[in-house]
Order: sequence, then structure tokens, then C-alpha cells
Amino acid sequence: MAKKQKRKGNSSNGDGASVQAAQEPSALDIRSFLYVGGRDCQVAHLRQIASKHGAELIHHDGGLREAVSRIDTVLPSVDCVFCPIDCISHDACLRVKTGCKKFGKTFVPLRNGSKSSLERALQTLKERNDERRTS
Repeated sequence: MAKKQKRKGNSSNGDGASVQAAQEPSALDIRSFLYVGGRDCQVAHLRQIASKHGAELIHHDGGLREAVSRIDTVLPSVDCVFCPIDCISHDACLRVKTGCKKFGKTFVPLRNGSKSSLERALQTLKERNDERRTS
């Protein structure tokens, strides 16, 4: 029951926090991130969500048309990596996890490739950063 109440509290704060993140791009502390996998038709929407949070989304299709080795060249230049586990090849996911450990990047697995999944993950990262600043 407490979890449900906590979620309700976060959802009401989520709208105001999203507006604040859009006004203060540095509030998220993520300037750019790599999104590996997902559905091609969602990429434009995901970019809008990223820009709303003041970040740049760099997309890799997870090995469908792009070489998986490209992930290694992009990883050093991003702040973190999001990976929807339902829309990615095993090889690409393993490469992302290994690369994140190698370069010290945050790896964020997403339950699915939906827009709301990315939105929730970005909001959670923002809240964690805000907690660290106030502590």
C-alpha cells in the first residue's frame, strides 16, 4: 500500500518537475545519452522527451542496420545509456553493459521501448540527482 501512495505522490510531482527540468537543462546532469534498441518509429518522440529534459539523445538501432561495434565509439562521449530490454539483440545489450563498465557510464535498462518508460527513467535520475544535491 505504501508503494502505491508513494507512486501517486511522485506522479503529481512529476509534471511540475518535468517543467522545471525543461527550464533548467542542467537539473538532470545528463547532457547526452545513448539509447540502444527500441523501435525506429519511436525515435523522434524519444528525442522530444530528451530535449524536454535538456539532453541530447543519440540512437543506435541495436544491430538491425547499424554495426554493433559503433556502440564502442559512441559510449565515451555520452553521460549514460538507456536500453529497452524488449527491443534489442543480446549481442548489443552485452556490448552496452561491457562498454558501460569499461568507460564508467551509467547503464539504465528499461522495461520496454515505450515513451513513458524513458520518461520515467529520466524523471527517476533527476530525482536522485536532486536528492544528492540536498543531502
